[in-house]
Amino acid sequence: MGRKYRFHDNSKLYFVTFTVVNWIDVFTRKKYVDIIYDSLRFCQKEKGLELYAYCIMTNHIHLIIGTESRVLSDIVRDFKSFTSRHIRKTIENSNTESRKLWMLEIMKELGSRNERNKDFQFWQQHSHPIELDTNEILDQRLNYIHQNPVKAGFVEKEEDWINSSASDYYQIRKGQVDLIIIE
Repeated sequence: MGRKYRFHDNSKLYFVTFTVVNWIDVFTRKKYVDIIYDSLRFCQKEKGLELYAYCIMTNHIHLIIGTESRVLSDIVRDFKSFTSRHIRKTIENSNTESRKLWMLEIMKELGSRNERNKDFQFWQQHSHPIELDTNEILDQRLNYIHQNPVKAGFVEKEEDWINSSASDYYQIRKGQVDLIIIE
């Protein structure tokens, strides 16, 4: 990973994206999305994660995050590790997952080829943190996150995507996780 994509300053906000290997549509199932929400809440409570915006798409996640008390790269590492292990376990133990063998085969194959993993890979290696050091960049990324499901053709209005912070920003409904609203 080049210097451009690193957490340089823990006092800043960052835009990050976590993408499932091979862009597998894992987050079409609620049980996997719930693992993401549970982990975000845990990281907020126990690790000092500050969450400003999010959107969980079918195969990737966008976040605007920060922290005042910890090293952001450590929080991201722990989040990705925990969610990877728990989603893997949920897939392996599922009696109803129609794509179970296919997904596990891909994730095991990619994990065995990646020296940074033991035998399994759920997330693509990079998260490309982008420091949001101006209001213009912050607004652009916030809009990008909330418009993602609209541009993908899933909803007509960004606030209708249930796995997004857009409804919090429109004050329509409270989302699954606590947010710090960007004004």
